[in-house]
Amino acid sequence: MGDATARFFDAMAASYDELEPWYEHLYAELHRILQSALHPVARGAPALDAGCGTGFQTRILAEMGYRVHGLDLSAASLSVARARLPASHFVRGDLGALPYGDATFDAVVCAGSTLDFVDEPGSAVAEIARVMRPGARLLLEYERRWCLDLAWTLVSSVTADVFGYGLRPAKARELVATPWRAGVWVDYPGYPRLRLFTDRELGAMLQRSGLRIEQAWGIHAITNVLPSPVLHRPRLSAALRPLYRALRSADARVGSSRALRAIAAHGVVLARKS
Repeated sequence: MGDATARFFDAMAASYDELEPWYEHLYAELHRILQSALHPVARGAPALDAGCGTGFQTRILAEMGYRVHGLDLSAASLSVARARLPASHFVRGDLGALPYGDATFDAVVCAGSTLDFVDEPGSAVAEIARVMRPGARLLLEYERRWCLDLAWTLVSSVTADVFGYGLRPAKARELVATPWRAGVWVDYPGYPRLRLFTDRELGAMLQRSGLRIEQAWGIHAITNVLPSPVLHRPRLSAALRPLYRALRSADARVGSSRALRAIAAHGVVLARKS
């Protein structure tokens, strides 16, 4: 996670809370999962929001009774987070070298596609595991390679980019040419380099670091019958809004379905340290 990523999130920090329809649904479901799956073992238990951004998840952890710490690479995002939660502890840092002692936290949240922007995600997972106490839990959200949006990307690449993914056919084909169990790196125009994980790859990273998956969810499976760039805009047209509401409702109901997780654009796992 380098300077380019920090500059990217610095530039959007002031408007990060103005959610596009895609992220509105993503965070609504993610926060619902967080509140149901990550109850504190005791009030005041220490928790880390790794990649806290402007403090979305940090605030929820604090409201749940955790004593929260937030870490992020973006100085501008941290300024917003500190204003939002002046009683919490925030530090600028990298997931590859967390500035905390071993076995510090009872809970860790790593969301907002944070791990997808990390150059060495396996090392970052190992660092997260290092600062977790035995029995501590990790809620991790990540972007998935094998999802319905991949099909839309391929279609768009051979139809003059009708949906606006910005990838030429050769680059789009690379997303499916890599061995199916492996993740891929993708360079969407205007974004830092991003990794799309496979569930198997991510599960292996967690296992190597002594973390065992206890539960998993998918987000943006049903909603992804619409190409994601359609939902990456300030607001939807009047014609699309009722359709998207219905798709969101269906997506929320099937998020824990194993079959539909297989086509979801985002994965969420709850893992525990042995």
